[in-house]
Amino acid sequence: MITIIDYRTGNLGSIQNILKRIGESSIVTSDPLVVEKAEKIILPGVGSFDTGMKNLACLNLIEVLNHKVLKDQVPVLGICLGMQLMANKSDEGELPGLGWINASVKKFKFDDSREFKIPHMGWNFVTINKSSLLVTDTSPETRFYFVHSYYVSACEEKDILTSTNYGITFTSAIEKENILGVQFHPEKSHKFGMMVLKNFVNNY
Repeated sequence: MITIIDYRTGNLGSIQNILKRIGESSIVTSDPLVVEKAEKIILPGVGSFDTGMKNLACLNLIEVLNHKVLKDQVPVLGICLGMQLMANKSDEGELPGLGWINASVKKFKFDDSREFKIPHMGWNFVTINKSSLLVTDTSPETRFYFVHSYYVSACEEKDILTSTNYGITFTSAIEKENILGVQFHPEKSHKFGMMVLKNFVNNY
């Protein structure tokens, strides 16, 4: 059973539907008592950094998530904003992040906005930086769907799982022990996204 955190952002239905397609049951919840029993967690998210952190705080989810992830070391997968909230801070807001990974969130800035539009939207390839069970069975044509104006800048090279080029090379996935995050949307990435979610379900 996968526990999907509902903090009033994100494509919750899409994530639940693609998990169902790979044969995995899930529950969507904002109840801290339910989160306490989670065996695997997905932290999705679409929207702004400060709104995400405010919503987590208002729903009394930060303490229980910290306990589950940092103490119990339950596997967690952050998606898009969910990955960004794992960092220390963001250029997008003023509130501190969860601080699960030593990283900050930066805004794309390009001199030629005609060639590299913001947000970065569409399909793109990833380069695998280290061996990981999350991206096993990948091939040269593996690509994912992105929609984002901000990206995670990891301070520790060992935490970078994949990188992607869009005007600059940015971190598109992270892995630190039980903490995983992807900037792309696996729920919109068809068979490639299903592969990543299946790996998360089966290998962690």
